[in-house]
Amino acid sequence: MSNKKAKNISLIALFSAIIVICSLITIPSGVPFTLQTFAIFLCLNLLGAEKGIFSILIYILLGVVGLPVFSGFNSGIGVLFNVTGGYIIGFIFSALTYWLITSIFNKKTRKIINLIASFAGLLVCYIFGTLWYFLLFINNGDKISFVSALTVCVLPFTIPDILKILLSITVSEKIKKYI
Repeated sequence: MSNKKAKNISLIALFSAIIVICSLITIPSGVPFTLQTFAIFLCLNLLGAEKGIFSILIYILLGVVGLPVFSGFNSGIGVLFNVTGGYIIGFIFSALTYWLITSIFNKKTRKIINLIASFAGLLVCYIFGTLWYFLLFINNGDKISFVSALTVCVLPFTIPDILKILLSITVSEKIKKYI
């Protein structure tokens, strides 16, 4: 195995572990927050979407096979079919959105493109996760409006997630030269 290949595999594994750790760190407040979003976008900003998506997929697979890596030390495939499962799966679509945007634009404006790609990825995750949440409630016969779902699922997390993205970009710029 070449040194480059070994380095890439190591970085992918390392960032899967970072996502796990950040998913388990909860910041108490009225609505508990994790650092999961920070880890997802740090991974994408540092590794790029091609390697970052593998880290995200490994994280999800670890949880699906039963390791307690999801927030609240949860695990199993059932978590993906619960109210927060859409956001976990949405991370894959966030990475794909990030990949699409960063691959289209010029590397000279990389910081701005990473910022735009991260916010677009977050928006995609919000859309996917909120639709998932909404459809789960509708399928259970509950009456809930999509606006109510947005109020519960997106509104409390918007400002913290924006701050986590800004922090992920700042941190990635500082440590990029070491990777």
